[in-house]
Amino acid sequence: MKKQAQTILGIDVGGTKIKAGRVEGNQVVQTAMVGVNREDSQKKTLSNLFSIMDEVFNDSVAGIGIGVPAIVDSESGIVYDVQNIPDWKEVRLKELVQQKYKVPVFINNDANCFALGEKFFGKAKSYDNCVALSLGTGLGMGILIDSKLYNGVLCGAGEVGMLPYKNGIMEQYAGSFFFEHEYGESAKELFHKAVQDDTVALSAFRQYGAHLGEAIKAILYLFAPESIILGGSISNAYPFFKASLQETLGSFAYQKQLENFKIETSDLVDSPILGAAALCLKNE
Repeated sequence: MKKQAQTILGIDVGGTKIKAGRVEGNQVVQTAMVGVNREDSQKKTLSNLFSIMDEVFNDSVAGIGIGVPAIVDSESGIVYDVQNIPDWKEVRLKELVQQKYKVPVFINNDANCFALGEKFFGKAKSYDNCVALSLGTGLGMGILIDSKLYNGVLCGAGEVGMLPYKNGIMEQYAGSFFFEHEYGESAKELFHKAVQDDTVALSAFRQYGAHLGEAIKAILYLFAPESIILGGSISNAYPFFKASLQETLGSFAYQKQLENFKIETSDLVDSPILGAAALCLKNE
């Protein structure tokens, strides 16, 4: 089959919900969702996963891609220490899903899926060397080198959020932790206030942009990408932190490198589902 012409299931295993979608061509045509309860057993969570997959699966499905917030042995399809699902310490997810649905199954870290989704369906199509940053609860990163996803060991490459920074680690300042810790409100709440020109909210995003700019400087020194694509819920507020981010990049040592460098925001709808589905296209 031609790439992007087949029917694929994309599954996003998140910290608070699991969402499944059937992708036909480059469109998500049907979705189903179930909440995640941290106290549920592995068996119960798997049962919930299969229930929503059943809703969107049909006989035309040629493959299943799954993105998880965890380190992953992509060959065996074992996921380890899934964030926010404590009972998922070591789950042979690929084996379990393939046994049930009898189609090829591919699994990777959710941030890597985001990058791959942008490559097949979004703005990374235009770049050979690109980084995708997911701005949400934490700071997730996927890396594309020569148009191919770079996984590292156990799909763990790109954990820029774990780098030491100030009094903690980077994602404490470049994820939603920052707003909750410093301002006592969520990024979403502050975004709505910023839209109304609230002074405190605007200041919060200016500070956030400076912190994120430091993370991007580190990425530039390490990978020298052509572009960084921002996704995740906080990326919706980019107009409010763009200026301070760019100001921070003013201290980057190699300004010549920035002449054609672009920061873009993802415009994909159902990006996590498309990203997971792209795992199947990558493996054709």
